[in-house]
Amino acid sequence: MRHICQWFNHTKVKGLFLLPFYLFTFLPSQAQVGTWKHYLAYHEVQDICATGDYLFVLASNGLYQYNLNDQSITTFDRTNGLSDTHITHIGWSQQAKRLITVYENSNIDLVDAKGNVTNISALYSKSTTEDKTVTDVRIDGIYAWLITNFAILKVNMQRGEIADTYTPNHPDYPTSLPEKSTADYDKYISTVKTLKPFGPDYNHFYEAKFLNGKLYTTGGYFISGIPDPVYPGIIQVYDGNDWMTYEENIGDKTGYRYIDINCLDVMPGNPQYVIAGGRSGMYEFNDGKLVRYHNKDNSPLRGAFDRGNELGNEYVLISGMKFDNNGHLWVLNNQTQGVTLLEFDPVENKWTDHHNKILTNDNGIGKHTFRSLFIDSRGLLWFVNDNWVEPAVFCCDMSNDAIVKYDSFVNQDGQRYSVSWITCVCEDKEGNIWVGTDKGPFMIQKNEIGESSVTFYQVKIPRNDGSNFADYLLNNVSISAIAIDGGNRKWFGSDNAGVFLMSADNMEQLQSFTTSNSKLISDNIAYISINPTSGEVFFLSDKGLCSYQSDATNPAETMDNDEVRAYPNPVTPDYTGLITVTGLTYDADVKITSSNGALIAEGRSNGGMFTWDGCDRQGRRVASGVYMVVTATSDGKKGTVCKIAVIN
Repeated sequence: MRHICQWFNHTKVKGLFLLPFYLFTFLPSQAQVGTWKHYLAYHEVQDICATGDYLFVLASNGLYQYNLNDQSITTFDRTNGLSDTHITHIGWSQQAKRLITVYENSNIDLVDAKGNVTNISALYSKSTTEDKTVTDVRIDGIYAWLITNFAILKVNMQRGEIADTYTPNHPDYPTSLPEKSTADYDKYISTVKTLKPFGPDYNHFYEAKFLNGKLYTTGGYFISGIPDPVYPGIIQVYDGNDWMTYEENIGDKTGYRYIDINCLDVMPGNPQYVIAGGRSGMYEFNDGKLVRYHNKDNSPLRGAFDRGNELGNEYVLISGMKFDNNGHLWVLNNQTQGVTLLEFDPVENKWTDHHNKILTNDNGIGKHTFRSLFIDSRGLLWFVNDNWVEPAVFCCDMSNDAIVKYDSFVNQDGQRYSVSWITCVCEDKEGNIWVGTDKGPFMIQKNEIGESSVTFYQVKIPRNDGSNFADYLLNNVSISAIAIDGGNRKWFGSDNAGVFLMSADNMEQLQSFTTSNSKLISDNIAYISINPTSGEVFFLSDKGLCSYQSDATNPAETMDNDEVRAYPNPVTPDYTGLITVTGLTYDADVKITSSNGALIAEGRSNGGMFTWDGCDRQGRRVASGVYMVVTATSDGKKGTVCKIAVIN
């Protein structure tokens, strides 16, 4: 059966096109460019409020509603009405017919049974040095009493406003408040425990890899000097439909704490076989179940050194790993003596030592925090030391055991930077290497790669104000993550400044996302991972996981009539978003024409994707009709023709 983009037969009746039914049955679900998704956990039940036919459930600091009649579940987040993330308290007023939701940052939402949301931001916006954290909520008729360390607030849930604020020296300061009831929780907890709202089990996300059509994520990272685990061992995998959480109670099997899993990779050709690293060694999984565990007793891995002594298996610190094309895993072992970089053959269970003194300090102990391990297009292995003691970038020729260290940050203008943190390193589509630091992003140009010393190039963005001045790209913005999309555009995640998207030539800032101007879940980004096929960009953060549907995918090698397609198709009268064409080659020339050949719009693909706003070159929405998508490769060779039906 021919693809939707190839069809042309249609019948015009009263100005509309009647389309064959099969055109609507063979397309996968596609998100509209520019839309957001939140992937929040609703796993750990914290509170329940009954409202008659519905239950409001606070779980894992998220909110969902359960319909007792039809057993349907509706989840709430910032993409469908809520004002914030990480709810700490809820309470239902039967008289006001509203649920109060209080967030960690003291923001407040009121939610009715139909899901309508009213925000009360007065406490959140209040400028004060006092602690505004709400520690408890009590309901009394149409009022909610919010208890904080500096005052008790009386919220009128019917009017949607803070009615009064009582500080301890207020003459009417409440000396007694209504008791908080647990009746709904006790009555419905057995039912709620059987519910499975869509989402992961945990909101802990640290690093991720998008491979084999799946998003593989790790949950946490160890912090030196903290005696207790920061996070339990967490690996969660999303296949586009469902979430899978890997085996968790592994410490019971190994005898050592299973904590701070921070890196992983997937065996080439076997998407079920995953190897992960954490604070207590290395773990092999098959289909989510542990099959082999490595520590200092059964492998060359070593324990971290502390004050001249080697620690035990509780501190076999692994924070970076990557499979090569031969199916061998390269592993970074932190803070050890005599062991730093290892090669592991999982089929033969064989280890090869690639230790190099350049990876140690003056006392012969390995660097503190190796991470961000990847292999570039030349076959060179890259990683960083993400620590304020001797931050550096390393480039390894694996075949010759030759490693170069780059730790002198001098840009093309001779300006020297005192870099404290190097968080990530990656390669763009042109072969340049990008490095994320607390002083901003730097680039090692491809012609210098492998040299004993390099220039940490900073892109200059012209001000275009007539001054002939330019500014360094994101200078002094603390960069926590970098990802390159199919159009060679750069996505920069930051500490506390959100996300930035730069054009392929690095000269134009295309997007700047924060929690204030978008549905971004947090301004503190831990990692960015991109689905190369769909263009969905995943942002891992301290508040959980969210994504943005971008307008770039990995390009196709050739443009095939069976792969090039447009969606939505047909474009219905109620649709106001972008129309997307996928399956294109890199930097393809795209023209939208009317059925009689008149040029309507034109441009070039971002990687393998092109978007059209449904308007002509004068910005007017086009009339009903069939429009041709005519493509050509970047070198001018003929491409494909695809058709889009527009109905107004």
